[in-house]
Amino acid sequence: MVRIKVRNGESLEQALRRFNKKVTQAKILREALERKEYRKPSETKRQREKERVHKIYLESLNR
Repeated sequence: MVRIKVRNGESLEQALRRFNKKVTQAKILREALERKEYRKPSETKRQREKERVHKIYLESLNR
Protein backbone atom coordinates (compact mmCIF):
# COMPACT_ATOMS: atom_id res chain seq x y z
CA MET A 1 0.00 0.00 0.00
CA VAL A 2 1.33 3.37 -1.01
CA ARG A 3 1.05 6.19 1.50
CA ILE A 4 2.29 9.73 1.47
CA LYS A 5 2.05 12.45 4.05
CA VAL A 6 1.16 15.93 2.89
CA ARG A 7 3.97 18.21 3.93
CA ASN A 8 3.46 21.62 5.49
CA GLY A 9 2.82 24.19 2.79
CA GLU A 10 2.54 21.53 0.08
CA SER A 11 -0.29 21.94 -2.39
CA LEU A 12 -2.69 19.14 -3.14
CA GLU A 13 -1.42 18.97 -6.73
CA GLN A 14 2.16 18.39 -5.56
CA ALA A 15 1.05 15.68 -3.13
CA LEU A 16 -1.01 14.03 -5.85
CA ARG A 17 2.00 14.08 -8.19
CA ARG A 18 4.15 12.40 -5.53
CA PHE A 19 1.42 9.81 -4.92
CA ASN A 20 1.09 9.01 -8.64
CA LYS A 21 4.86 8.66 -8.93
CA LYS A 22 4.96 6.18 -6.04
CA VAL A 23 2.06 4.18 -7.49
CA THR A 24 3.86 4.00 -10.83
CA GLN A 25 7.12 2.91 -9.21
CA ALA A 26 5.35 0.22 -7.20
CA LYS A 27 3.63 -1.03 -10.40
CA ILE A 28 0.32 -1.24 -8.56
CA LEU A 29 -1.84 -0.15 -11.47
CA ARG A 30 -0.18 -2.59 -13.88
CA GLU A 31 -0.66 -5.46 -11.45
CA ALA A 32 -4.33 -4.56 -10.97
CA LEU A 33 -4.90 -4.56 -14.73
CA GLU A 34 -3.15 -7.92 -15.06
CA ARG A 35 -5.34 -9.43 -12.34
CA LYS A 36 -8.51 -8.10 -13.92
CA GLU A 37 -8.95 -11.29 -15.89
CA TYR A 38 -7.27 -14.68 -15.70
CA ARG A 39 -4.55 -15.56 -18.15
CA LYS A 40 -3.18 -19.00 -18.68
CA PRO A 41 0.50 -19.35 -17.75
CA SER A 42 1.39 -20.05 -21.39
CA GLU A 43 -0.24 -16.75 -22.44
CA THR A 44 1.69 -14.89 -19.74
CA LYS A 45 4.94 -16.49 -20.88
CA ARG A 46 4.20 -15.62 -24.51
CA GLN A 47 3.45 -11.99 -23.56
CA ARG A 48 6.66 -11.63 -21.55
CA GLU A 49 8.69 -13.07 -24.43
CA LYS A 50 7.02 -10.62 -26.82
CA GLU A 51 7.88 -7.70 -24.49
CA ARG A 52 11.48 -8.93 -24.18
CA VAL A 53 11.91 -9.11 -27.97
CA HIS A 54 10.38 -5.65 -28.35
CA LYS A 55 12.76 -4.22 -25.77
CA ILE A 56 15.76 -5.77 -27.56
CA TYR A 57 14.50 -4.33 -30.85
CA LEU A 58 14.19 -0.84 -29.37
CA GLU A 59 17.69 -1.06 -27.89
CA SER A 60 19.09 -2.06 -31.28
CA LEU A 61 17.53 1.04 -32.84
CA ASN A 62 19.19 3.32 -30.29
CA ARG A 63 22.71 2.10 -31.09
